[in-house]
Amino acid sequence: MNINFEDTVNHPSYYTAGQIEVIDYIRDNLTQEKYIGYCIGNVLKYVSRYERKNGVEDLEKAVVYLNWAINVLKEEKVDE
Repeated sequence: MNINFEDTVNHPSYYTAGQIEVIDYIRDNLTQEKYIGYCIGNVLKYVSRYERKNGVEDLEKAVVYLNWAINVLKEEKVDE
């Protein structure tokens, strides 16, 4: 039995338009500083609401955004 579950944390279908995800579009259109701020803002949002809204799923989303911010900063160090 093959059950197809949507990954609502890493790749929610409602944030994908064709072949590009919205987060990729956002990153391409913001400066590095603004993109990191966007990611950290989302970390704060998900951590602040997890008890009242989606529980563990919101904490997992916060981790995804935090990792995106970390990865950008790591890429910056490599480029130096």
